[in-house]
Amino acid sequence: MTDDLLARSFETHRDHLRSVAYRMLGSLTEAEDAVQESWLRLSRSDSAAVENLGGWLTTVVGRVCLDMLRSRKARREESWDVLVPDPIISREEAGPEHEALMADSVGLALLVVLDTLTPGERLAFVLRDMFAMPFGEIASIVGRSEAATRQLASRARRRVQGAPVAPDPDLARQREVVDAFLAAARGGDFEALVSVLDPEVVLRADRGPSAGGSVEVRGAAAVAGQALTFSRLGAGGGVVRRALVNGAAGVVATREGRPFSVLGFTVASGRIVEIDILADPARLEHLDLAVLD
Repeated sequence: MTDDLLARSFETHRDHLRSVAYRMLGSLTEAEDAVQESWLRLSRSDSAAVENLGGWLTTVVGRVCLDMLRSRKARREESWDVLVPDPIISREEAGPEHEALMADSVGLALLVVLDTLTPGERLAFVLRDMFAMPFGEIASIVGRSEAATRQLASRARRRVQGAPVAPDPDLARQREVVDAFLAAARGGDFEALVSVLDPEVVLRADRGPSAGGSVEVRGAAAVAGQALTFSRLGAGGGVVRRALVNGAAGVVATREGRPFSVLGFTVASGRIVEIDILADPARLEHLDLAVLD
């Protein structure tokens, strides 16, 4: 296979590989790095001996991500450990386009849960439950028997199923709840804020190392108090724009055309159960907001 043909063949698999890597890593930049590494390994291999290019590449990107997760775990004691995954931002659309997006989306809340799994559990869950890869192929990546790999996936599945990560499927209902939350925050109405929050709501915010790093707040009263602080997002010339954040209702706040926060909401049973805020300037610089224009 010529280099040009090999490159074109790889491009037909890029979106799939990026989807796998993002679910494995929760980081857009790291996912791109993993995809690029899979291309480098392909270009150095005997591609003529590869019978199933898509399967081969998925295995390679899985191994790359597993190595990255293991390296990340070894650094967990460092203070910059991030709680909020990179958000995927898109225009807020209704109809079939939104339904297709929701079907292919992975919520921020689910990514947070996946981040609590061991690297092997996360790989087994992502490749099996999200991409239907056979256990025998997953076992070769994690270096375990097929039976042990099934156990990894089973443990991961129990952790995921035990967490309130699935948003209400009705985007209009999500938006209604989120708009009520934002209106209450702007108006300084503490009681109204509490009324749209689940009693066990969790707020996570990554403000970047220079502003105190990551913070996690639990409980409706505590989160409502934090929301009154974040109500400053609409002040000082700032603009708050509706958006889909990982397929769910969210907002992007900009100032002078530059993003300074992204808020993703998980709405279940008519109340907000999780809020994820990215306000780290360094990470925000990597987000593509042209899709909102």
